[in-house]
Amino acid sequence: MATKSFFWYELMTSDMKAAETFYTKVVGWRAETWPGPMPYTILNADDKGVGGIMALPDEARQMGVPPCWVGYIYADNVEAATMSIEAAGGSIKRPPTDIPEVGRFSVVADPQGAMFMLLQPSGPDQPPAAEGTPGHVGWRELFAADWKAAFEFYSSQFGWTKADAFDMGAMGTYQLFAAGDKTVGGMMDKPAALAAPPFWLFYFNVPTIDAAAERVTQGGGTIAMGPHQVPTGQWILQCKDPQGAMFALVAPAR
Repeated sequence: MATKSFFWYELMTSDMKAAETFYTKVVGWRAETWPGPMPYTILNADDKGVGGIMALPDEARQMGVPPCWVGYIYADNVEAATMSIEAAGGSIKRPPTDIPEVGRFSVVADPQGAMFMLLQPSGPDQPPAAEGTPGHVGWRELFAADWKAAFEFYSSQFGWTKADAFDMGAMGTYQLFAAGDKTVGGMMDKPAALAAPPFWLFYFNVPTIDAAAERVTQGGGTIAMGPHQVPTGQWILQCKDPQGAMFALVAPAR
């Protein structure tokens, strides 16, 4: 089985314009209006698209879904991948659907409820940016109800493998995972104090963490944790944007 990983990131929010203003200042993205059938803003790092902003769908609002970031995992065949997710104990939130000139996608959740998307793109594959490139995603983190069971699920579906593991004392184990030959993220059991269902958190690369923290608060966001140095020597922040969506930042320096 070929290894699959996240390759597009999307903010579903209650205020697209306010979110665009906030993130272009905090992360440094260049916003571009997508000329498609629905309002959608593409977020670019230099000349490469990283993700997008869309309005939180009405059906999601009615289910109590708050503004949030979601990630798309590459699928060779979105129908087969979606059915495999369900067969492994996950759930289908939206069945495979076409996006004109983009591809075919579905909305799913793992067996513990963490939501993500599958996308079978219609265009050619894009080479990934160099590690640490500003504006791109530098880390992907799953807060799970049971990280061991979550790892088995994602490994079975996408070919992910275990990398290093860190003992965090009372907080348990932080398990790194690799997609192919590259370590791309980590998983841990969600802290009891974190009043949210299991979810994925995405870390956007910025040059320095202290300046980014100032941009977050000046823009009306809040800092939930950090700045904090991690074993790689990098610095991280975990934040909420003004509409309440959780995101994170990672930088090589203070």
